Amino acid sequence: MAPRGRRGNETLVRALVMAACCLVSGTSFGVGMRTAVRTSPARVVRTQAVAPRAWLRKGGQQRGRAGMTSMSASEVASSTDVAPGKETSLKVPVKKRIVSGVQPTGNLHFGNYLGAIKQWVDNQDKYDNFFFVVDLHAITVPQDPKNLKAGVINAAATYLAAGIDPEKSKVFVQSHVGAHAELTWLLTCAAPINWLEKMIQFKEKKTKQGENVGTGLLTYPVLMASDILLYRPDLVPVGEDQRQHLELTRDLARRFNDQFCKRRRKTFKDPQALIVKEGARVMSLTDGTSKMSKSDPVEGSRINLTDSPDVIAKKASTALRKCKTDMHQGLEWDNPERPECTNLLTIYQAVTGKSREEVSLEVGDMSWGTFKPLLADATVEHLRPLQARYKDILEDRSYLNKVLRDGAEAADEVASETLGWAKEAMGISSLKDFQ
Repeated sequence: MAPRGRRGNETLVRALVMAACCLVSGTSFGVGMRTAVRTSPARVVRTQAVAPRAWLRKGGQQRGRAGMTSMSASEVASSTDVAPGKETSLKVPVKKRIVSGVQPTGNLHFGNYLGAIKQWVDNQDKYDNFFFVVDLHAITVPQDPKNLKAGVINAAATYLAAGIDPEKSKVFVQSHVGAHAELTWLLTCAAPINWLEKMIQFKEKKTKQGENVGTGLLTYPVLMASDILLYRPDLVPVGEDQRQHLELTRDLARRFNDQFCKRRRKTFKDPQALIVKEGARVMSLTDGTSKMSKSDPVEGSRINLTDSPDVIAKKASTALRKCKTDMHQGLEWDNPERPECTNLLTIYQAVTGKSREEVSLEVGDMSWGTFKPLLADATVEHLRPLQARYKDILEDRSYLNKVLRDGAEAADEVASETLGWAKEAMGISSLKDFQ
């Protein structure tokens, strides 16, 4: 066979390069083809195959960049939504989205930290995160306005001090995104009242408060559903006691989609539960059968994240006095007759980062008197860096304000889009319809 000339070699190389580009992108063989990648509903990424001749003129390093995109690979990878419409013709890895929040009433305590915030921090690299301060939920019961405002700032500062990174997670205040309240009304109009009256928390509070129970407590689960559905999450971190609320959210999403989206795209995703890991549920220091709670009138029932070392030691002593009343020797897990013992071991395991087996080997034969300073010191040391960062953040309000503004803007972009779809499905007009 006659040797190829320079032009023939270039033609062969171009053909091989083009074939390789097509294999990588998943397109059919052809020059100048475009592939549309749907990411978020408002964004379309287009990847264009570079002409072989132009690619050959580039240096070795530049040749590796055979495609031109309008957003970085990391942005594509972090996108979590697929817009209603055409199917994607180029598969890209996406992170699943989660959404969660904590109320700003009272002091955030160890239960909030281990059951929610610490798990957000540990997993924030894995997901596309929306974390907010849940101030609208707080006003379902009377609140002091000054304390509520201060609580919002303190809660947001705690998120950041605990390790939530604004570069990886959207951090914002619930009431700063108006779509939460607006979607709540739309969903309330679509929700059967008997669904709400069956909610366990409402029935319990109605029993306690009688005729004085507020309407906000009845519609509280609808607001929670709006919080979730606005951001079209794949997963929602929940504890066992919150499963009913998530099930209601899913029921409302399905009901809305079935009722208003029969001949159109579905408005809401069907989010799944992300069950918090074992040991994340922290119980009261004074009653091992009840959750640690901000609403507990006994201050010694909880370890607040801002408690001083002396206060932590005092609360540990109170908890251990309760444990000393049992007749068992040593320390052990999961004995139904010793719930306080299991709770304190759970806290110790969390603050030391040790496994259950390691904790059992270390303290299983200890007396309560020996374990008391061990637990108090470990808790103080675990909280020390968080408390230092918390103080620094509160002293730099410009930084905190910027984080919350940026987070609210990013959240509003997603939430407003979802709200727009819901209003359109229900026949609610917008200003653009009259321009």
